[in-house]
Order: sequence, then C-alpha cells, then structure tokens
Amino acid sequence: MSATAPEADVIAVGRDLAAALPSASRNPLKALDDRAMDMASQDAGLRAALFRFVDVVPACRSLDDLAQHLTGFLDEVGDRPPPLEVAMRMGASRPGRTALGAAAAAGVKHMAHRFIVGATPRDATGVLQDLWKEGVASSVDLLGEATVTSAEADRYAARCREALDGLVEVYARLPQRPALERDSAGPIPRANLSVKVSALTPLLRPDAPELGKRDAAGRLRDLLRRARELGAHLHIDMESFDSREAVTDLVLELLDEDEFRDGPSAGLVLQAYLRDSPELCERIIAWAQATSRTQPLFVRLVKGAYWDHEIVEARQHGWESPVFEVKAESDRNFEALTRRLLDARPAVRVAIASHNLRSIAHAVAYNRSVGAPDGDLELQVLRGLGDDLQHALAARGLRVRTYCPVGDLVSGMAYLVRRLLENTSNESFLHEQASGRPLEALLAAP
Repeated sequence: MSATAPEADVIAVGRDLAAALPSASRNPLKALDDRAMDMASQDAGLRAALFRFVDVVPACRSLDDLAQHLTGFLDEVGDRPPPLEVAMRMGASRPGRTALGAAAAAGVKHMAHRFIVGATPRDATGVLQDLWKEGVASSVDLLGEATVTSAEADRYAARCREALDGLVEVYARLPQRPALERDSAGPIPRANLSVKVSALTPLLRPDAPELGKRDAAGRLRDLLRRARELGAHLHIDMESFDSREAVTDLVLELLDEDEFRDGPSAGLVLQAYLRDSPELCERIIAWAQATSRTQPLFVRLVKGAYWDHEIVEARQHGWESPVFEVKAESDRNFEALTRRLLDARPAVRVAIASHNLRSIAHAVAYNRSVGAPDGDLELQVLRGLGDDLQHALAARGLRVRTYCPVGDLVSGMAYLVRRLLENTSNESFLHEQASGRPLEALLAAP
C-alpha cells in the first residue's frame, strides 16, 4: 500500500468540510426521528424493541393491532423514558390504542420516507431532480432483499429495466452539470442504477455458487445490454459474505464478454469491514488492469452494512468472524483500500462511500497529494444519513452521489432496519457527532 496522506492535510480538509455542514437539518422530520433514535442509541433494550416493532409494522392490520404490538415490545424495556410511559398508559384503553397506533404508523412512515425516496422510480422523480439541481448525482436502488422463485426474479429484472428507461428519461430533461458528468477518464452517465444479484436469482447459495451464477447471468446480461443501449451506468451491490465470491465472479466474467467491451459503464462494491478485503481488492485491480474493456470499472468502497448479520452467523456456527470486530481496524483498512484504489487509476474509477468525516477527508487529501483533480474522486452518501454531508461536499465543488432506495415499506423493511442500526450504533460517527464530540477527536487517525 502507498504512503498515507499527510495528517495535516487530512485535518485541514476535514475542518473545511465541517465548516460547510448546515447548522440545522433541511428535513423538518429529521429532528423528530433523531430524538427517537438518540434514545434508542442509549438503551440496547429500547433499540431492540424499536427494531422489532418496525419489523412487524407491515404485517399489522389495524391501529389497535399496531398499538398492542408497540406496547408489548415496550413492556420488555426496563427503564422507560417519560414519553414511553405515556405510550404505555395510552395502550390501556381502546381509544388510547387507536391514537397511539395512528401516531406510531405516522412515525414509522416518516422514518421510512427519510431513507426511501419513493415507492416507485416515478415517485422519486422530484427528489432526483432536486438533487441534481443542487449539484448531487444519485444511484437508485430498487428495494427487495431476495427472491425465492424464478417468477420473482423475472419481475425484479423487469423493474430494473423499467427503472433504467425511466431514469434516462428523467435526466434527459435536466441541465448540464459538468462536475457530475465527466472525469479524466471520460464521460460519466447521468442515470445510475444499483442492483442486487440475490434478487436476480432464487438460487444464490454458498453451497452451490455456480448454479446461482448461471441462473442470474441471463437476467444480469440483459440489464447490461439495456444499460449499454441507453448509456446508463449499472452498479452491482455486494451483500452478505457467503455470496461475495459468487457475485464478484459473475460480474467480472460478464463484463469480460466481448459484447460488453465498449460498455456499459458498470461497477461493483468492495466492503472494507471484511478481513480479506485487501486480497479481493488486489484481484479486482488485477482484472481491471488486464481487461480489454474501454470503460474503467467503477469500484464503490464501503465499510459494510451487514456487520451484525456476519457476527451472529459466525458465532452460531463457531466460525472465525469474517469482519473486523474493532471499529478502528475497519477504519484503518478503509483508508488503506482508499489509497490502493486511487493509485490503481485509470484502470478503475473510485467511489468512496462513507459518512465518516475522517474517512472522507482522508480520501480527498490523498487524492490531492498524488496530484489528481478533485473530479477524479467520487464521494457517496446514503439518503437519510448523509443529507447534510452531501450538501457540504457539493458546496466545496466535490463530486457527490446519493444512494437513493426506492420501494414500498414491506420491501424496504430490512433496508430500513439496517439504516436504523447504523444510525443508532454507539460507535457510529453520526452518533458521536450528534453527541457533541470535539471535531479534533472525530478527525483523529484510527
């Protein structure tokens, strides 16, 4: 790995970005959501109750049913703050349960809308247009965690194809944004869709990876063809550890086919919380340097969204954990991978996906230290978690893209719970920032 960026430069970039952060949220619902999540972050029992309730909301059939589930979960919380005691008292009568159920339903809906931009791509048009006008690109993700039948996989593929068509139509009407549409390697598509291989096949299993790859290949190949025809970008998300190898193999094998030599723009994800991510990074870079494709491979570097799942699964089976269990180790690995990927240009395009001001400042500072223009680095945030940060990055002229999930509450429930886990983690940068931890501590090297 290359030498790191000078610490003084990282601190300077971090301070500059912090100065550009809005003093107050632009989302009027965010303050209410933040109070609820702040309480949850301080009490593990309350956090568990909140997530269990959010998970069952789509299955509840009445306001009374909602209220009974909520009070049932809260009854297991030992030390309840005053607002929750009021909720428990309301649950003792039918009129109270009706009012409590209505308030709970509205609260979950508001929280979901903070992270999910619409039920369909058409519903999200206004959000995507507003982001673009503010200097922020987007990547749309159609929610739906996994399929269990071929018919479901076909429907998901059809939704993806329709989304590609719709996104191209939306962005065709918008003004030029040179900073978002080109880097040193050439044009960058406006329309950007993220897809999950687990939704393209019901057969993606660790004990039979080839079967899942073959079944998903036809649907993914069709989407790559459509993206090429439209001039759109197709990004393939990474999910749990047990599917990582199959997904990586599938993406690299398809992109190496002759018909995709000249497009489309495409990419995959590298998860820094995995202990063996440096080895996978080297494999991806070696492939990118050897391929005959004219379009650089886009690599989105993330910390990883399945930490709890991987820890629980490993412990259940007595396996060694595949993820770093100490946050500082994951953060150090993230910075090392950042440098390695930036050094591998122009074979790859690099997107640094993080809400950690230190991680972002390090990427910007290192990019500048090697003499590359700011436009050769993309920074990505999640809708609902990185809203203030995206505006700060855009205000400083940096290329930023927001990951925008689309789907109804049922299909988005697993995604919503993962985002709540991220936002309420006691080790979360967002939580530490909100709790008033000094900027110097937040920008310190991991």
